[in-house]
Amino acid sequence: MGCYHSCVLNSSIDDVWAAIRDFHDLSWAVGVKTLEKVGGKSGTEVGAGRILNGAIHETLLELDSDDYVIIYSIDDGPAALSKATMEGFRGVIQLSPITVGSGTFIEWSASWRSDSDGVEEFCDPIYQAGLTALQAKFG
Repeated sequence: MGCYHSCVLNSSIDDVWAAIRDFHDLSWAVGVKTLEKVGGKSGTEVGAGRILNGAIHETLLELDSDDYVIIYSIDDGPAALSKATMEGFRGVIQLSPITVGSGTFIEWSASWRSDSDGVEEFCDPIYQAGLTALQAKFG
């Protein structure tokens, strides 16, 4: 199962990357009321952990500044995101430069295994809101 969202941002890839690359900084995101850092790793080190809104446990699996990619897992959470109902969640944020004109193409996708449709229903509005917030920030 999976979900996918994308948009174009009217800013350079380096500016967008600087805003999103720190796993411990979601100041650009809407709906994130609290972010608790887990473990001793910085937000740019593989293995960094966080808990969003006191409920969603995530781990940074890959941060590639050369290819502008962030890959993370959801390890546990409420209802559809709990480890009892969902496994193998991998979220991917990928930036690509617009090569004719200027700007950045951003893709946010996820895949997982679950017997429930609840994961997609949970993630889709979050990804849409996140990309909308980035469009507001970068135009």
